[in-house]
This record gives sequence, structure tokens and C-alpha cells, in this order.
Amino acid sequence: MTEPDLSDRPATTAHAHRDGERTPTGPGRTTDRTDEGPVGPEDEGAGNGADDPARPEQPVDVRQAVIDGIGGPSGMVYTALPVVGFSAAVPFVPLPAAVGVAIAAALALAGFRMWRGEQLMPALGGVFGVAVAGGVAAWTGSANDFFLIGIWAALAAGIATLVTVIVRRPLTGVVWNAFHGGGHAWREDKPSLLAHDIATLTVVAMFGARFAVRQWLYLADSTTGLAIADTVTGFPLAALAAVVVIWAFRRSTKRLTTNTDAQARPGH
Repeated sequence: MTEPDLSDRPATTAHAHRDGERTPTGPGRTTDRTDEGPVGPEDEGAGNGADDPARPEQPVDVRQAVIDGIGGPSGMVYTALPVVGFSAAVPFVPLPAAVGVAIAAALALAGFRMWRGEQLMPALGGVFGVAVAGGVAAWTGSANDFFLIGIWAALAAGIATLVTVIVRRPLTGVVWNAFHGGGHAWREDKPSLLAHDIATLTVVAMFGARFAVRQWLYLADSTTGLAIADTVTGFPLAALAAVVVIWAFRRSTKRLTTNTDAQARPGH
């Protein structure tokens, strides 16, 4: 029997594991070995900005966010047109027909909004609101009751907003914190908390004024006055309150997020 030819065997481990060479790991498989050393913690998070605690927050367009929240000028138009159609039709046609005019206007606006590419639910929400208000008016037989839900909704919203101030969690501060990731101790910063107290109380005053004016006109049996008040105490009044809310948002952003970003930079 002859001895096997050892020259045909694979290279020894000492030769196969030289830096940069490919070593067999199984049938038909190889692995690359490099001499770059172990990967440090700073390399593990490379390319993943979400895990970098020093990365500054994405900027939030506060003014645009607040304007979108109150509906914007287009929201005022969408809300006002069905009301104007209803109040204009009431003196000339039976109440159910006037309700039909308001619902038709709401449907036309919903179709226009969807044609513009807006989402379906907000568009249909306007139709639902007008249909419910019209249903209440038709059920009671009073044109003024078309505005009844809006009157009491303003009172309920005002009370709920006031409660957030009483429990030391003013609504505008909660919203601001949510916009900025929910991780800021904004209630521990007294100037920020005061700013949001003022802003939230301004929102309470807006709801209170809306309720007081509409309720007074309701008791005075003025359908035309209710239609005008529904528009005037809607978006215009909300826009005035939004000025204070934007001020509070910017004050908190300057005090909390700007300082946090400065501390996160190297050397701080």
C-alpha cells in the first residue's frame, strides 16, 4: 500500500487563517476574514439616526399645525355654506325643504373636497354633522334647533378644556408635547407651564364666548342671527385664539427643545 500524497490536502489552519484570506466553512461555503477589529458602539448605530440620542428633533411647523387643527380658511367655507343655505331657505320654504338645501350643499362640498384629493372621512364628517343638525330641527319643528348641537357642544368643550387647567395639565401643553415626541418635562418648566395656562384659558374663553352669543340668539329666536353667529364665532374667533396658542408653542419650543439640542451637541 502506498502512502497518500499529502501535497493535495488543503492548506493547514495556520496558512488558511492568514489575514484577508478566505477560509472554508463547509461544503461550497467560504467566509471573509478582515483585520479591521471589533465593531464599536459608535459603529453599530451608524446610519440609524432614530437611535442617536444626540440627533436634534425634526422641526415642527407650529403655525401650520395650529391652522390645520382649526380647519383653516377653507374649513370656514365648508362649515358656513350649508348654514347659509339653510338660513336663506327657511323664510321661503317648509323646514324639511330648508334642511334638504343644507344637506345638498354639504354633499356638494364633500364631493368637491374628495375631487381635490382630501380624505374621505373629514369630507363625510361635514355631511354627517349637517344631517344630524337638520334632523334635530326637523324633529322639533324649530329652525333654531338646527344650531342646538353646536351651542351645547361649545359649552361641553369649554368645560372639558377648563378641567385640563385645573388638574395642571393644560390642553395646549399636552398637544405641544405630543407634537414633539412626548418626552419633554414641560410641566416642570414654570414659564412654559404658565404660557400653556394662558393659551388654554384663551381657548376656554373662545368656547365660552361661542356658547354665550349663540345661546342668547337662540333664546331671542333669531335664526338669521344664529346663522351669522355660527360663522363669526367659528373660524374667526378660533383664529384669534390660535395666535395665543402659537405664542405658547413657540415659547415652549425655544425654552425646551432648543436648549436640549444645544446640550446634545459635542462639547456641551
